[in-house]
Amino acid sequence: MAEECFNASLLEKEYSTVPQHEEENSLALVVPLDQNAPIIASYNDRIRPLLDAVDSLRHLMITREGIQLPTIVVVGDQSSGKSSVLESLAGINLPRVVKTDEEHVSEAINRATDEIAGLGKGISNAPLTLEVRKNGVPDLTMVDLPGITRVPVCGQPEDIYDQIREIIKEYITPEESIILNVLSATVDFTTCESIRMSQMVDKSGERTLAVVTKSDKAPEGLLEKVTADDVNIGLGYVCVRNRIGDESYEEARVEEAKLFETHPMLSKIDKFTVGVPVLAQRLVQIHAKSIARNLPAIVKSINEKLNLNVAELKRMPKKMSSLSEAMTVFMQIIGSAKESLREILLRGEFDEDPDEKKMHCTARLVEMLNQYSDALHTTAAGNPAKNFLMEEIMVLEETKGLPNFLPRTAFLIVLRRNVNGISSIPISFAEKVWNYVEEVVISVIMHHSDNYHQLQSSFRRAGHNLIAKMKDRSVNWVMEIVEMEKETDYTCNPEYFSDWNKLMAQRGSFMKAVLDNKEWPSKVKLEGFGEIEVEKLRQFPYVLLQAFDVKMRMTAYWKIVLRRLVDCMALHLHLSISKLVNKEFEKEIVDELMGASGGIERMLDESPSVCAKRLKINKRIELLQKAKEVVANHGLDWYLC
Repeated sequence: MAEECFNASLLEKEYSTVPQHEEENSLALVVPLDQNAPIIASYNDRIRPLLDAVDSLRHLMITREGIQLPTIVVVGDQSSGKSSVLESLAGINLPRVVKTDEEHVSEAINRATDEIAGLGKGISNAPLTLEVRKNGVPDLTMVDLPGITRVPVCGQPEDIYDQIREIIKEYITPEESIILNVLSATVDFTTCESIRMSQMVDKSGERTLAVVTKSDKAPEGLLEKVTADDVNIGLGYVCVRNRIGDESYEEARVEEAKLFETHPMLSKIDKFTVGVPVLAQRLVQIHAKSIARNLPAIVKSINEKLNLNVAELKRMPKKMSSLSEAMTVFMQIIGSAKESLREILLRGEFDEDPDEKKMHCTARLVEMLNQYSDALHTTAAGNPAKNFLMEEIMVLEETKGLPNFLPRTAFLIVLRRNVNGISSIPISFAEKVWNYVEEVVISVIMHHSDNYHQLQSSFRRAGHNLIAKMKDRSVNWVMEIVEMEKETDYTCNPEYFSDWNKLMAQRGSFMKAVLDNKEWPSKVKLEGFGEIEVEKLRQFPYVLLQAFDVKMRMTAYWKIVLRRLVDCMALHLHLSISKLVNKEFEKEIVDELMGASGGIERMLDESPSVCAKRLKINKRIELLQKAKEVVANHGLDWYLC
């Protein structure tokens, strides 16, 4: 086949004695028996079980399951002689630009190539499979990749080199691949692009064999080139002479043998490294060795993937056929979801999602509660030294009573103003908590109903409705708590009196510094408040004492109010979440599904995605079981040991 044809598609040539499955982009050619084909002469019955087993696995297309099979991959620069080497090995003519005697083969391949890659000179990574059947021929699979070209010819894309490089890399990278690197004797091996590519994936060269073509055209120095091995070819070199002109394959082999026996330079090359028959024998031996080396891993991989797929099939939801089965599964979903919510929302366990911080719910709720407490205290505190006592003085001026008697109305007015200042924070916090709980609840119920997509919209809707109800209840409760705090002042907490007395102990010194100090200082230091601007306060000597009392009472009482708002919120949320999990959750979902038309019945209709997944897994299991049978039928079970 000419290089142009090789650049039109990937060509995988299989020499097989086993019937092959029909597959896309494949050609089945039955070629008359040729006992002189080099591969026949190289065949050894001892390796037939290995070759037959891998060939059968390849026909099953086991590689679709990610199981790599030992393969000989042919690479070479453009015009290196790849096509001629393959023709010599197979004993058939492949399509070239010039019409050949094997007209029916060439036309069939060219037609398939045009279908896959188009009528231009582009390439495709879709394999074109050529099956050559010859009685007595061992199974040897070779993948012939496009010849490497850097300069696009007319009709080829500008990035032709990059496309070819990616295709070659895909095939030569697996450790199971044997790289057959075709080199022309007419070039410096160290400059060959194919050598550079193979060295990128096989640095030691342990799976690279080099074939040197056109030995008759550049015999000078060839011995030194193959013995010096400047490019690190681990499996060695084989020098060949390909068919010339109208020579038959038998005539070509005779001429090849004569060349390496009589040529003054080429005859010095070791006889075990020259000729197509030697190349064929080496390939069969290397291929068999590769199969023997990789087969234990292949068999192990087949069994592991089979077990994984069987286990995955068992985990899939059972296909239900009756309402009673559907109801049982439905209640199991609710039960498992409730238990998950108990674990993460109430007990603080997170074994199900150890790495998902969002699902460590008790920790996240405590964090939010701490942030809520900080927001309350920060907003309420403000700057305690700024306009010290001025609000209390203004209120007292408007609620005048008997001298030296503290009017209760003044205290309540200041209290209500303070509560109004923070009233939005508890409401926002309650909404924030329930938004978070909603995410958790929806996530959990979606997880447990993952195999029943036909019900998930109902589950999601039930979750939204439930959280909306819980959120409304909490907001109403919070608003009532805020109203209670504004309505009256009450506490039996002894800390109130203790704190108030400590604060009031500073009253005498403060009043003296403000009203009696002849130096009239502009600032006075007060414990718990810092430095206070006092010049304005001297304008209100008659209400200053009462204003100080109101301020200290409010300071002591406000600590109780803020603590109460935090503590009550924590208790309320814990109770509400507990009710949600243990009672409301199940009721809401059952009402949603039972109230919907055909709610439970929908579980009998398997979703397309689940159906497709079940079919896919069953096909994989069938394929892997056949692969396991192939190994057993060829007597290779011992590779499992």
